[in-house]
Amino acid sequence: MSLADRLFSEQQRAMKEGDKMRLSVLRLLRAVIKNREVEKGRPLDDTEVIQAISSSCKQRREAIVQYRQGKREDLAKKEETELKILEEFLPPQLSEEELFSKIQEAIRATEAASIKDMGKVMAHLMPQISGRVDGKLVSERVKETLLKR
Repeated sequence: MSLADRLFSEQQRAMKEGDKMRLSVLRLLRAVIKNREVEKGRPLDDTEVIQAISSSCKQRREAIVQYRQGKREDLAKKEETELKILEEFLPPQLSEEELFSKIQEAIRATEAASIKDMGKVMAHLMPQISGRVDGKLVSERVKETLLKR
């Protein structure tokens, strides 16, 4: 079963169970996916669906920070609930050790020698780990690793 099909069946289940929050999140996510399909002119594969989910998760994380800065804990909690629902559909997250290992592999594969090669390393690395680690964290770790060289 493709990820898009799984999202659809989960949406149907949420509708039957009357889980309004889950249903709302899944409807919004499916709309994002549909928009991307229209842009591309074809159905998305699982990797592209994961990118859409990751993007939605990133938006939620940013909103949580903004709401907390604005002293709106009620809205931050709502965003956290939505984030947890979205994260159910992402592949398992990489540990720090796994991420470090992937970064080392990418540096070897691209023959990166300095921070100037960060773009090459990121371009090599991100397709492999998309949806499994926050891109900002990856960028920070790659930068740290290359600066130590």
